Amino acid sequence: MPIKNVVVNCVDVERSVEYYTRFLELELVGEVSPERAVLDAVTATVELRTVGNGREQSTWSPDDLQKGFRHLGFKVDRLDERAEALKAGGVEFKLDPLDAEGEVRICFFYDPDGTLLEMIQGDLQYAEIMDADGVARERALGVPSRPRFDHIAVTIEDRDATAAHYHERHGFDFIGTIEQPHDSRGFHIGYLKGGDTVLEVFTYDVPKTSRDPQLDVAGFAYAELEGDPPDLPVAISPDGTKVYVDSDGFAYAVGSGA
Repeated sequence: MPIKNVVVNCVDVERSVEYYTRFLELELVGEVSPERAVLDAVTATVELRTVGNGREQSTWSPDDLQKGFRHLGFKVDRLDERAEALKAGGVEFKLDPLDAEGEVRICFFYDPDGTLLEMIQGDLQYAEIMDADGVARERALGVPSRPRFDHIAVTIEDRDATAAHYHERHGFDFIGTIEQPHDSRGFHIGYLKGGDTVLEVFTYDVPKTSRDPQLDVAGFAYAELEGDPPDLPVAISPDGTKVYVDSDGFAYAVGSGA
């Protein structure tokens, strides 16, 4: 499981625990404290950490032309039913359920602190398969009995360079692509699979913006990967964790998980 843990900052841990356990059926691991909670998402954990700065202090934008972190994706069954439950609970949506490229059904919505989340139903039908064994392993996971962490999406500049870095340092294999032929920006998606988890990398043929990761404001903070420490710039999280920042501004630590 190269993506072992995903750290999400929040202003109220109990509120976020209620959200993730209610709407995504994540299961609590251990006790909840005012500072921290860990949730099991089947193939990885989601760690909630309290920060004092809310989403209004974040420089993250929902525009996918901003490089770095984009969203967290969960594989689900009964997507439309689940989306209706989210809407009934007052959850803010970015994209209502629809049939997407690759013959999957998707929707996008926000957690209480502005982290963008996706639900995906169905097996992706890739435009090009680069690694048939990797695709077969993905499909062998089957339909989840409860929402299963699937991927982190990031916008990047150079797919070959990103694929090489995450393969050499963290064991991700480039398994396939999806094209977006109706997007005038020249939107392409690559899938880097490690164990049961994926880095979904977005590339565009138009200019993109950059941001420095913020480890002390509400929203996605960083991922925790297996593998070797990389030769990358370092930032320190509020709890003292060494966090590496890749060339596109995506932040991750290297460790053993929550």
